[in-house]
Amino acid sequence: MPFKLENEFCRLEVIPEAAEITSFFDKTNNVEIMYQGDEGWSGRNPSLFPIIGSTYSKYYEIHGKQYTMKNHGLARYATFKGEQLEDKLIFTFCSDEETLKQYPFDFVFEIAYSLEGKTLHIDYTIKNTSKEDMPYSFGLHPAFRVPQYKNEKFEDYSIDFEFNEEATQLVFDPSFNENIKEKKVQLNSWKLSREDINHYATLVYKDYKSSYVTLSHQGEPRLRVHFAGFPYLALWTHPTPSNFICIEPWYGHSDFEKETPDFYHREGTMILKPGEETHFSYQIELF
Repeated sequence: MPFKLENEFCRLEVIPEAAEITSFFDKTNNVEIMYQGDEGWSGRNPSLFPIIGSTYSKYYEIHGKQYTMKNHGLARYATFKGEQLEDKLIFTFCSDEETLKQYPFDFVFEIAYSLEGKTLHIDYTIKNTSKEDMPYSFGLHPAFRVPQYKNEKFEDYSIDFEFNEEATQLVFDPSFNENIKEKKVQLNSWKLSREDINHYATLVYKDYKSSYVTLSHQGEPRLRVHFAGFPYLALWTHPTPSNFICIEPWYGHSDFEKETPDFYHREGTMILKPGEETHFSYQIELF
């Protein structure tokens, strides 16, 4: 059964399974914002922890010992403990015997959802409850319905950056036959294109200044994703034509080349000291 929050502008529903949003409904415009996991991709908006994607070899090393995790880590497959407060939903996932077989660290992973006007706030707390430094990556994977209305087309939408960007695109080969290339790109507004994503597998950017992007339909803003501080931004949809676009802020990334360094030294890996906690947040704003 989903946990719910509602105000005069929007309604939110979140389930304990992966603490995923099953509905973020825009009451003003009478439209569902989130993809429902009913087309090419079964996900909706998983949280990526403690790894984004996977490693080249599909295993990784901690202190010389090999471990394996499913794609995007542990949180997306976990059942969270949910708590309903008056103005907030809190979901908690803790390490256990099964997670320790895949990732040898004790942790507490918490997601808090709250509404403020037309904005959904999603706040994360990650705490290292083990006795040694904990390496991890963290990312977001929200999928938004596109098109939102039956008389619209996927290609009529665009993703507009806060600033005119001179960013770096990470061009990688999913088959790992070629090394990653970095390409300087001008970014202002990207018109949604299945061809672009099919060509690059995923559009991945770094070195941008924008703290948000806006999903627009023919110049009309529909929603805005705020992701201040995240060093990578990925854009993706399923190769089977599906009516959604993922806007994915990341700390870290999947392996792009034929190498599997130990987990502590993967590019983008962060370290949390014993007993320490850290916080991340992003927001989805409606128009």
